[in-house]
Amino acid sequence: MTNQQAPTFANEFLWFAGKTYLVMGVANKKSVAYRIAKQIEQLGGDVIYTVRSEQRKESVAKLLKDKPVIVCDVEQPEEISALAEKLQGDHVRLDGFVHSIAFADYPEGIKPFHETTRKQFLQAFDISCFSLTQVCNALKDTFTKDASVVTIGISTTRMASESYGFMAPIKAALESSLAFLTKSFSRFSQVRFNAVAAGLLKTSASAGIPGYVDSYLFAEKVIPRGEAVKTDEVANTAIFLLSPMSNGITAQSIVVDAGMSVNYFDQSIIDAVTTAELK
Repeated sequence: MTNQQAPTFANEFLWFAGKTYLVMGVANKKSVAYRIAKQIEQLGGDVIYTVRSEQRKESVAKLLKDKPVIVCDVEQPEEISALAEKLQGDHVRLDGFVHSIAFADYPEGIKPFHETTRKQFLQAFDISCFSLTQVCNALKDTFTKDASVVTIGISTTRMASESYGFMAPIKAALESSLAFLTKSFSRFSQVRFNAVAAGLLKTSASAGIPGYVDSYLFAEKVIPRGEAVKTDEVANTAIFLLSPMSNGITAQSIVVDAGMSVNYFDQSIIDAVTTAELK
């Protein structure tokens, strides 16, 4: 099969042509949301983008060119309602929705979890977790009967990584929401809700998390192949979950960590740690 034939085959295989998808969370070309959106477009689908502010809309204008971009700050319920009203007014039918937004405020850097403030936690929960439920509720009449909703989680919510602060419990709640959304939507549709549970990625957003870079470099040592997870590998899994090829999958989180979770006791890492302790 030639390179020219491959996209045609993939398009027929995944059935994206002529379908419409909402992608929420593009910040720049390194964003997971952007990589997913570009694949949708390459496979023949249409993408409607939402960004959190007019300033963000301006900053991604060149990147998204003439694509439809709607401002929707999920902290503002009226903007979510306005998004739904606009899509309904334009007679849009969504075959899928990508929820790739997260926010946490670390004004004084990472602190011990028990020192997390109520304001920090609730704001992060509202934006990173509850927004999925709120947006899906607003868009319920816009989804096609068998639409696919995909959110972006993390590879484990049980690892107490200090560099991720209080976001892991919030991502755990996000993951739990998938089952409840699947159940409640099943009363009137076959909409599916899944997550891609991504390992550590090199994105602009992650680079701003205190201590994250060191964790990323450590992950490269733990991963069996010696190379961290790529953003496009996460996007590939999201594309599968958005496609009809995954119709039998719902309320699940698919881990994309390149095997990191099975290799913490790699002998070279053990040797490096024990040798350092002996010095």
